[in-house]
Amino acid sequence: MNTLSFTTEQAAAMAVIACHEAQGDLSSLAVALDAGFDAGLTANQLKEALSQLYAYTGFPRSLNALGTLQRVMEQRGDIEMGPESSPMPASYDALRQGTEVQTRLSGQPFDYDFCPAEDYYLKAHLFGDIFARDVLTHADRELVTVSALSGLEGVMPQLQAHVRGALNMGVTDDQLAAIPEALKAAGLAAEAQRCQAAIATVKGQPQVASPSSFPLGQPNDAYAKYFIGQSYLAVLDTVSGLCNVTFEPCCRNNWHIHHHAVQVLTCVSGRGWYQEWGKEPVELKPGTVVTVPAGTKHWHGAAADSWMQHLAYFTAQQPGFRNEWLEPVDDEQYSKLK
Repeated sequence: MNTLSFTTEQAAAMAVIACHEAQGDLSSLAVALDAGFDAGLTANQLKEALSQLYAYTGFPRSLNALGTLQRVMEQRGDIEMGPESSPMPASYDALRQGTEVQTRLSGQPFDYDFCPAEDYYLKAHLFGDIFARDVLTHADRELVTVSALSGLEGVMPQLQAHVRGALNMGVTDDQLAAIPEALKAAGLAAEAQRCQAAIATVKGQPQVASPSSFPLGQPNDAYAKYFIGQSYLAVLDTVSGLCNVTFEPCCRNNWHIHHHAVQVLTCVSGRGWYQEWGKEPVELKPGTVVTVPAGTKHWHGAAADSWMQHLAYFTAQQPGFRNEWLEPVDDEQYSKLK
């Protein structure tokens, strides 16, 4: 169960199928399912993958995807059904089986004591009942999961966890790297970048791709002394000065002041924080817009568990415009942000 059963072509097709399922893009999913059948995937492999994804993307999208699969099968007429799942033995214990699988996937025992009911669902149902079905190997299932989560905003911690899980379940480095390549080849550029970002983080490598459709740019070396952690800068428009700034997890800039200009920040990816001196922190999520009044002491950066990108530009500039860089954000203060 700990090796990928797909051929290279099948794995690429399955990655695209899972990503379209996660996004609810049924017209693109139909095209991808056709390509999957052409690559030799069986109907039961596809049913299994789309059924599993209800646990990650919800019943509505899983059911819609299965309905799309049914229509594609009716239109083609040349479908290979493939083997069905083997019956469970009489001694099968879903909770015990799921606990063992979850421990292998996580690399260590995991107990979600905060919500015992959710802990039980994860162990007994997801990693027990679903992962016990042998139509797909555990490595196959993690490829499906990584591909689907790459299609969703705001789930980077889970995506990174399943990148680790894929490696623990036998997906090789080359097979893992092929997932974003398949997504990119299918026109899913932002999703491919998100997947590459998760892989780079898990492997402790420098960020090599933007986690969104906005460009990563270059390491922000000119201002590195004013940042804790690694940031990247992409100038989007030289006339307006519009830039995209990317922060790795835990990265934030020092307290600073923009004299004689108003700064506008728009979060476009991930999660982070903005705080003005003497005020409570403001969570940054995609779509959050912050206007920084001239002369206001403030800082901004990523959350501890997420990359974050924001667009930034200045307006209402007056003579004497300058940036004043101040002390770093205190580690103890930052660690309290959740």
